[in-house]
Amino acid sequence: MTATTLILVSRPDDPALGEARTRAEALGWKHMSSLSPGEALTMRGMAEHDQLAEAFEDIAVDWCLRDESALRIRLLICDMDSTIIGEECLDELADLAGFGDEVRAITAAAMAGDLDFEEALRTRVRLLKGKPSTLLRECFEERIHLNKGVRVLTRTMRAKGATTALVSGGFTYFTSRVAQLAGFTEHQANELLEEDGLLTGEVASPVLGRDAKAEALVRYCDAQNITPEQVLAIGDGANDIAMIKAAGLGVAYHAKPILAEAADAQIRHTDLTTALFFQGFRRREFTGASSR
Repeated sequence: MTATTLILVSRPDDPALGEARTRAEALGWKHMSSLSPGEALTMRGMAEHDQLAEAFEDIAVDWCLRDESALRIRLLICDMDSTIIGEECLDELADLAGFGDEVRAITAAAMAGDLDFEEALRTRVRLLKGKPSTLLRECFEERIHLNKGVRVLTRTMRAKGATTALVSGGFTYFTSRVAQLAGFTEHQANELLEEDGLLTGEVASPVLGRDAKAEALVRYCDAQNITPEQVLAIGDGANDIAMIKAAGLGVAYHAKPILAEAADAQIRHTDLTTALFFQGFRRREFTGASSR
Protein backbone atom coordinates (compact mmCIF):
# COMPACT_ATOMS: atom_id res chain seq x y z
CA MET A 1 0.00 0.00 0.00
CA THR A 2 1.09 3.57 -0.70
CA ALA A 3 0.38 6.80 1.14
CA THR A 4 -2.94 8.19 -0.03
CA THR A 5 -5.09 11.26 0.48
CA LEU A 6 -8.65 10.68 1.68
CA ILE A 7 -11.09 13.50 0.87
CA LEU A 8 -14.33 13.67 2.86
CA VAL A 9 -17.23 15.90 1.78
CA SER A 10 -20.64 16.52 3.33
CA ARG A 11 -23.36 19.08 3.00
CA PRO A 12 -22.19 22.26 4.80
CA ASP A 13 -22.17 21.85 8.58
CA ASP A 14 -23.68 18.36 8.39
CA PRO A 15 -22.49 16.37 11.43
CA ALA A 16 -21.76 13.49 9.05
CA LEU A 17 -18.39 15.07 8.26
CA GLY A 18 -17.27 14.98 11.88
CA GLU A 19 -18.51 11.42 12.28
CA ALA A 20 -16.68 10.36 9.11
CA ARG A 21 -13.45 11.91 10.39
CA THR A 22 -13.83 10.07 13.71
CA ARG A 23 -14.38 6.75 11.95
CA ALA A 24 -11.42 7.32 9.63
CA GLU A 25 -9.18 8.20 12.57
CA ALA A 26 -10.21 4.92 14.21
CA LEU A 27 -8.84 3.20 11.11
CA GLY A 28 -5.52 5.00 11.41
CA TRP A 29 -6.07 8.00 9.14
CA LYS A 30 -4.63 11.35 10.23
CA HIS A 31 -6.25 14.74 9.64
CA MET A 32 -4.33 16.90 7.16
CA SER A 33 -6.27 20.06 6.34
CA SER A 34 -9.67 21.63 5.79
CA LEU A 35 -10.80 22.30 2.23
CA SER A 36 -13.91 24.09 3.46
CA PRO A 37 -14.82 24.40 7.18
CA GLY A 38 -17.72 22.14 8.07
CA GLU A 39 -17.89 20.83 4.50
CA ALA A 40 -14.72 19.14 3.26
CA LEU A 41 -11.38 17.97 4.64
CA THR A 42 -8.43 15.78 3.75
CA MET A 43 -6.76 12.98 5.67
CA ARG A 44 -3.60 10.95 5.09
CA GLY A 45 -3.05 7.25 5.54
CA MET A 46 -2.88 3.91 3.82
CA ALA A 47 -5.53 2.91 1.29
CA GLU A 48 -8.12 0.40 2.47
CA HIS A 49 -11.04 1.10 0.15
CA ASP A 50 -13.39 -1.67 1.29
CA GLN A 51 -12.77 -0.85 4.94
CA LEU A 52 -13.62 2.81 4.35
CA ALA A 53 -16.70 1.95 2.29
CA GLU A 54 -18.04 -0.09 5.18
CA ALA A 55 -17.19 2.63 7.70
CA PHE A 56 -19.03 5.35 5.76
CA GLU A 57 -21.93 3.30 4.44
CA ASP A 58 -24.58 4.65 6.82
CA ILE A 59 -23.62 8.34 6.95
CA ALA A 60 -24.23 11.17 4.46
CA VAL A 61 -20.64 11.75 3.41
CA ASP A 62 -19.05 11.49 -0.03
CA TRP A 63 -15.43 10.45 -0.19
CA CYS A 64 -12.57 9.81 -2.53
CA LEU A 65 -9.11 8.25 -2.34
CA ARG A 66 -6.44 10.01 -4.40
CA ASP A 67 -2.84 8.92 -4.84
CA GLU A 68 -0.60 11.76 -3.70
CA SER A 69 1.30 11.53 -7.01
CA ALA A 70 -1.86 11.94 -9.14
CA LEU A 71 -1.49 14.33 -12.06
CA ARG A 72 -3.53 17.51 -12.28
CA ILE A 73 -6.81 17.15 -14.17
CA ARG A 74 -6.70 18.76 -17.63
CA LEU A 75 -9.99 17.48 -19.07
CA LEU A 76 -13.46 17.37 -17.54
CA ILE A 77 -15.75 15.10 -19.55
CA CYS A 78 -19.35 14.53 -18.46
CA ASP A 79 -22.49 12.70 -19.41
CA MET A 80 -25.51 14.99 -19.72
CA ASP A 81 -28.84 13.33 -18.81
CA SER A 82 -29.28 12.78 -15.06
CA THR A 83 -25.71 13.98 -14.53
CA ILE A 84 -25.38 17.59 -15.66
CA ILE A 85 -29.13 18.01 -15.93
CA GLY A 86 -31.68 16.44 -13.62
CA GLU A 87 -33.76 14.89 -16.38
CA GLU A 88 -33.58 12.33 -19.18
CA CYS A 89 -34.40 14.40 -22.28
CA LEU A 90 -35.94 11.53 -24.21
CA ASP A 91 -38.19 10.66 -21.28
CA GLU A 92 -39.37 14.25 -21.07
CA LEU A 93 -39.98 14.41 -24.83
CA ALA A 94 -42.02 11.22 -24.63
CA ASP A 95 -44.00 12.59 -21.71
CA LEU A 96 -44.91 15.67 -23.73
CA ALA A 97 -45.88 13.38 -26.62
CA GLY A 98 -48.16 11.33 -24.38
CA PHE A 99 -46.28 8.07 -23.79
CA GLY A 100 -43.82 8.93 -21.03
CA ASP A 101 -44.32 5.83 -18.87
CA GLU A 102 -43.49 3.44 -21.70
CA VAL A 103 -40.27 5.27 -22.59
CA ARG A 104 -39.18 5.75 -18.97
CA ALA A 105 -39.30 1.99 -18.44
CA ILE A 106 -37.02 1.41 -21.45
CA THR A 107 -34.66 4.17 -20.33
CA ALA A 108 -34.38 2.74 -16.83
CA ALA A 109 -33.54 -0.71 -18.17
CA ALA A 110 -30.92 0.69 -20.56
CA MET A 111 -29.25 2.81 -17.89
CA ALA A 112 -29.14 -0.19 -15.55
CA GLY A 113 -27.35 -2.17 -18.26
CA ASP A 114 -30.25 -4.56 -18.90
CA LEU A 115 -30.80 -3.48 -22.53
CA ASP A 116 -28.49 -2.73 -25.44
CA PHE A 117 -28.11 1.05 -25.58
CA GLU A 118 -28.47 1.49 -29.35
CA GLU A 119 -31.47 -0.80 -29.60
CA ALA A 120 -33.14 0.95 -26.67
CA LEU A 121 -32.47 4.37 -28.19
CA ARG A 122 -33.89 3.50 -31.60
CA THR A 123 -36.95 1.87 -30.02
CA ARG A 124 -37.75 4.99 -28.02
CA VAL A 125 -37.08 7.40 -30.87
CA ARG A 126 -39.41 5.49 -33.23
CA LEU A 127 -42.27 6.36 -30.90
CA LEU A 128 -41.69 10.04 -31.69
CA LYS A 129 -42.37 9.60 -35.42
CA GLY A 130 -44.72 12.26 -36.74
CA LYS A 131 -44.59 14.44 -33.64
CA PRO A 132 -43.92 18.16 -34.21
CA SER A 133 -40.31 19.31 -33.93
CA THR A 134 -41.50 22.12 -31.67
CA LEU A 135 -41.59 19.51 -28.89
CA LEU A 136 -37.80 19.89 -28.66
CA ARG A 137 -37.97 23.58 -27.81
CA GLU A 138 -40.88 23.03 -25.44
CA CYS A 139 -38.98 20.28 -23.67
CA PHE A 140 -35.80 22.31 -23.26
CA GLU A 141 -37.52 25.47 -22.08
CA GLU A 142 -40.02 23.86 -19.73
CA ARG A 143 -38.49 20.59 -18.52
CA ILE A 144 -34.69 20.84 -18.38
CA HIS A 145 -32.79 22.06 -15.30
CA LEU A 146 -29.11 22.09 -14.45
CA ASN A 147 -28.00 20.08 -11.45
CA LYS A 148 -26.63 22.09 -8.54
CA GLY A 149 -23.00 23.05 -8.71
CA VAL A 150 -22.38 22.43 -12.41
CA ARG A 151 -21.60 26.04 -13.31
CA VAL A 152 -19.09 26.34 -10.48
CA LEU A 153 -17.53 23.05 -11.59
CA THR A 154 -17.09 24.07 -15.23
CA ARG A 155 -15.98 27.63 -14.47
CA THR A 156 -13.41 26.46 -11.97
CA MET A 157 -12.06 23.75 -14.26
CA ARG A 158 -11.71 26.22 -17.13
CA ALA A 159 -10.01 28.71 -14.81
CA LYS A 160 -7.53 25.96 -13.90
CA GLY A 161 -6.76 25.39 -17.57
CA ALA A 162 -8.91 22.32 -18.24
CA THR A 163 -11.06 21.59 -21.28
CA THR A 164 -14.72 20.92 -20.51
CA ALA A 165 -16.63 18.46 -22.70
CA LEU A 166 -20.25 17.29 -22.60
CA VAL A 167 -20.75 13.87 -24.21
CA SER A 168 -24.16 12.27 -24.47
CA GLY A 169 -26.04 9.38 -25.98
CA GLY A 170 -28.89 11.86 -26.29
CA PHE A 171 -29.34 14.56 -28.90
CA THR A 172 -27.38 17.53 -30.21
CA TYR A 173 -30.42 19.79 -29.88
CA PHE A 174 -30.04 19.49 -26.13
CA THR A 175 -26.25 19.16 -25.74
CA SER A 176 -25.64 22.36 -27.70
CA ARG A 177 -27.96 24.32 -25.44
CA VAL A 178 -27.02 22.63 -22.17
CA ALA A 179 -23.31 23.04 -22.95
CA GLN A 180 -23.78 26.79 -23.38
CA LEU A 181 -25.95 27.09 -20.29
CA ALA A 182 -23.69 24.96 -18.09
CA GLY A 183 -20.33 26.24 -19.30
CA PHE A 184 -18.94 23.39 -21.40
CA THR A 185 -16.73 24.37 -24.33
CA GLU A 186 -17.23 21.11 -26.27
CA HIS A 187 -20.16 18.78 -26.82
CA GLN A 188 -21.21 15.71 -28.82
CA ALA A 189 -24.39 13.63 -29.10
CA ASN A 190 -26.66 11.90 -31.57
CA GLU A 191 -28.63 13.81 -34.20
CA LEU A 192 -32.40 13.49 -33.98
CA LEU A 193 -33.75 13.64 -37.52
CA GLU A 194 -36.67 15.82 -38.60
CA GLU A 195 -38.37 16.70 -41.89
CA ASP A 196 -40.96 19.34 -42.75
CA GLY A 197 -41.33 20.30 -39.11
CA LEU A 198 -41.93 16.73 -37.93
CA LEU A 199 -39.72 14.19 -36.17
CA THR A 200 -38.98 11.21 -38.43
CA GLY A 201 -38.56 8.69 -35.62
CA GLU A 202 -34.95 8.10 -36.59
CA VAL A 203 -31.48 9.12 -35.41
CA ALA A 204 -28.52 9.65 -37.68
CA SER A 205 -26.03 6.79 -37.92
CA PRO A 206 -23.77 5.79 -36.36
CA VAL A 207 -25.44 5.92 -32.95
CA LEU A 208 -23.11 7.30 -30.30
CA GLY A 209 -23.27 5.08 -27.22
CA ARG A 210 -20.92 4.02 -24.45
CA ASP A 211 -17.96 3.35 -26.76
CA ALA A 212 -18.33 6.79 -28.33
CA LYS A 213 -17.89 8.46 -24.95
CA ALA A 214 -14.66 6.60 -24.23
CA GLU A 215 -13.49 7.31 -27.78
CA ALA A 216 -14.19 11.02 -27.25
CA LEU A 217 -12.07 10.94 -24.08
CA VAL A 218 -9.15 9.49 -26.02
CA ARG A 219 -9.64 11.97 -28.85
CA TYR A 220 -9.58 14.95 -26.50
CA CYS A 221 -6.49 13.56 -24.77
CA ASP A 222 -4.67 13.16 -28.08
CA ALA A 223 -5.62 16.68 -29.17
CA GLN A 224 -4.26 18.16 -25.94
CA ASN A 225 -1.27 15.82 -25.61
CA ILE A 226 -2.40 14.64 -22.18
CA THR A 227 -2.96 11.17 -20.72
CA PRO A 228 -6.22 9.59 -19.52
CA GLU A 229 -4.82 9.89 -15.98
CA GLN A 230 -5.37 13.66 -16.36
CA VAL A 231 -9.11 13.23 -17.02
CA LEU A 232 -12.06 13.62 -14.66
CA ALA A 233 -15.13 11.81 -16.01
CA ILE A 234 -18.59 12.02 -14.45
CA GLY A 235 -21.65 9.94 -15.33
CA ASP A 236 -24.62 8.07 -13.92
CA GLY A 237 -25.54 5.08 -16.09
CA ALA A 238 -24.35 1.90 -17.77
CA ASN A 239 -23.40 3.65 -21.00
CA ASP A 240 -20.85 5.72 -19.05
CA ILE A 241 -18.86 2.72 -17.79
CA ALA A 242 -16.16 2.70 -20.48
CA MET A 243 -15.60 6.44 -20.10
CA ILE A 244 -15.49 6.24 -16.30
CA LYS A 245 -13.03 3.36 -16.35
CA ALA A 246 -10.76 5.10 -18.85
CA ALA A 247 -10.42 8.29 -16.78
CA GLY A 248 -7.83 8.92 -14.12
CA LEU A 249 -10.66 9.96 -11.83
CA GLY A 250 -14.04 8.43 -12.66
CA VAL A 251 -16.94 9.73 -10.56
CA ALA A 252 -20.43 8.25 -10.35
CA TYR A 253 -23.08 10.92 -9.76
CA HIS A 254 -26.25 9.63 -8.04
CA ALA A 255 -25.57 6.63 -10.21
CA LYS A 256 -27.05 3.28 -11.07
CA PRO A 257 -25.35 0.42 -9.13
CA ILE A 258 -23.63 -0.95 -12.23
CA LEU A 259 -21.77 2.34 -12.75
CA ALA A 260 -21.12 2.96 -9.05
CA GLU A 261 -19.19 -0.30 -8.93
CA ALA A 262 -16.95 0.80 -11.82
CA ALA A 263 -16.21 4.31 -10.52
CA ASP A 264 -13.30 5.52 -8.41
CA ALA A 265 -15.63 7.62 -6.26
CA GLN A 266 -19.29 8.51 -5.89
CA ILE A 267 -21.28 11.69 -5.33
CA ARG A 268 -24.41 10.53 -3.51
CA HIS A 269 -25.15 13.15 -0.87
CA THR A 270 -23.69 16.42 -2.13
CA ASP A 271 -23.58 18.38 -5.40
CA LEU A 272 -21.28 18.54 -8.40
CA THR A 273 -18.80 20.90 -6.71
CA THR A 274 -17.68 17.83 -4.76
CA ALA A 275 -15.77 16.83 -7.90
CA LEU A 276 -13.58 19.89 -7.21
CA PHE A 277 -12.97 18.85 -3.61
CA PHE A 278 -12.05 15.39 -4.90
CA GLN A 279 -9.17 17.06 -6.76
CA GLY A 280 -7.98 18.77 -3.60
CA PHE A 281 -9.25 22.27 -4.40
CA ARG A 282 -10.29 24.48 -1.50
CA ARG A 283 -13.64 26.25 -1.52
CA ARG A 284 -11.89 29.62 -1.88
CA GLU A 285 -10.42 28.42 -5.19
CA PHE A 286 -13.87 27.83 -6.70
CA THR A 287 -14.93 30.18 -9.47
CA GLY A 288 -18.48 31.51 -9.79
CA ALA A 289 -21.65 31.23 -7.75
CA SER A 290 -23.63 27.99 -7.46
CA SER A 291 -26.87 29.10 -9.05
CA ARG A 292 -29.48 27.00 -10.88
